[in-house]
Amino acid sequence: MPTSTFDPAHVLSRTARLLRGVAAAAAVPVLVVACSSNDKTDAASATDTVTISDQWVKAADSGMSAAFGDLTNTSDTPRTVVSATSPASDRIELHEVVTDANGTKTMRPKQGGFVIPAHGQKRMRPGGDHIMFMDLHGPLRTGSATSVTLTFDDGSTTTFTAQVRDFSGNQENYVPDHGSGAPHAGAQTPSHGG
Repeated sequence: MPTSTFDPAHVLSRTARLLRGVAAAAAVPVLVVACSSNDKTDAASATDTVTISDQWVKAADSGMSAAFGDLTNTSDTPRTVVSATSPASDRIELHEVVTDANGTKTMRPKQGGFVIPAHGQKRMRPGGDHIMFMDLHGPLRTGSATSVTLTFDDGSTTTFTAQVRDFSGNQENYVPDHGSGAPHAGAQTPSHGG
């Protein structure tokens, strides 16, 4: 009949192995949390990483107007503005200005929206990219202000307030896009100075 003897060295060795296993198991959630915290930084929404400065809207009595400013992206990821809204108008489009072979400047909807490069800036200026207000609800008077909400491709939004200013320059032709990507033949002269 075998006899059982107490071996303290065996018990200590077994306890040490058990404690190492518990310590290793406890470290796994810490590593997962450490890795996921970096993901949260990368996954910050465009709202958290894009700011606007020098924003303004062209004064207009009726019809069309446009908003301008500088969008700055502080993230490592390019951000894209895909649409805009404002209480000043039910219909707002993101526009670009292009020059045709004859040197005529034409504004049209910007396919794909406004891309703001990582750690970069997107400038919206008269004669260039801008936010176009169409069918204004009422006059936009110099010195007043209106809000504009931008929607990004990640679904986040940001709202800014823009002061209304006088501006009479840059009269391009407006060529609406009718979904086919082809400009409409009947261009009209805008009153927004885009």
